[in-house]
Amino acid sequence: MQLAYWLCDNYLKDPLATLIVENTHLHILPSMNPDGFALRRRGNANNVDLNRDFPDQFFPNNDDIKQRQPETRAIMNWIKQEHFTASASLHGGALVANYPWDGSRDTRKQYYGCPDDKAFRYMASMYSQSHYNMSLSKEFEGGITNGALWYPIYGGMQDWNYIHGGCFELTLEISDVKWPKASELLVIWKQNKMSMLNLVASLVKTGVHGRIFAADTGRPIPGSLMVKGIDSKINASGTFGDYHRIIAPGQSYEVVASMEGFKPKRTRVMLGREAMNLDFILDPDGALKGTKPLRNDCGCSCNDDGASNKPFLLREAYLWLYLLALFSLLALYLLFRRRMASRLAAHRHPPPK
Repeated sequence: MQLAYWLCDNYLKDPLATLIVENTHLHILPSMNPDGFALRRRGNANNVDLNRDFPDQFFPNNDDIKQRQPETRAIMNWIKQEHFTASASLHGGALVANYPWDGSRDTRKQYYGCPDDKAFRYMASMYSQSHYNMSLSKEFEGGITNGALWYPIYGGMQDWNYIHGGCFELTLEISDVKWPKASELLVIWKQNKMSMLNLVASLVKTGVHGRIFAADTGRPIPGSLMVKGIDSKINASGTFGDYHRIIAPGQSYEVVASMEGFKPKRTRVMLGREAMNLDFILDPDGALKGTKPLRNDCGCSCNDDGASNKPFLLREAYLWLYLLALFSLLALYLLFRRRMASRLAAHRHPPPK
């Protein structure tokens, strides 16, 4: 709640608050388990641990939809509906940034990284290093940990969000005290403030962002995006065709956009410390060779591999409206000059009485 208050109070005053408000859709869920919070226990009103109630990739324990708790169903529907890029779940009882996987196939306590292990380590490290003292932990190197290595769980929200929602979730243990006193909450907020702000801002400042279009219509399409060598994909939105791919900076990647009924396009990028804008125009499977690339508002077209590194909007109608408005203003200006000249001439040479 303090994060929400701070963003509202500091919008247009603080550059970080302004960046977040103007460039992200930030959703804040005060509590996933309001009944358990009121009862001071892990379980909900049915005494079910919600962070063990999600479908699991290794075991079918929670595959029965009828047995799923209402809070779990609500979260699953929310994640699929909103098309989140990343999320963070706040917990108490330790001081560490936890990342997937949260368990392993053979249930042993071991390091079990997910396909986007580098990206998750980057996100977790950013949170830990921005924290008051998390990165100084003697128990966790750098203040981060792989869930399966530290505290394996099955049926958790973190892994489900990543697998089924394309949402990169961290589990943030933000207090060694499981139930801190109300008087300590403001101190915990101050210790986590910059970590939370930098984590949200990183979704704008880093990674690859863009849109996917159909070459024959110029309209956005809900294609998929993959990075070669990383066995996971994210989907662009159905309305705007926009995607936001989190990948660790400092190396080269081959990015591939695809969609059923279209030819895939790929390009290689060198991702530095700043985010990169990368748009794709996909040709239909039966498209003729030599199809003229669609123009964007920068006056440039996609390169040979179908990707453009500049923002792209297919709105040629705007150009005609702009020219029409320009000519209208010019005509009004000339008419004004003519009338002024006539009045001036009449003042200098008044008609004889």
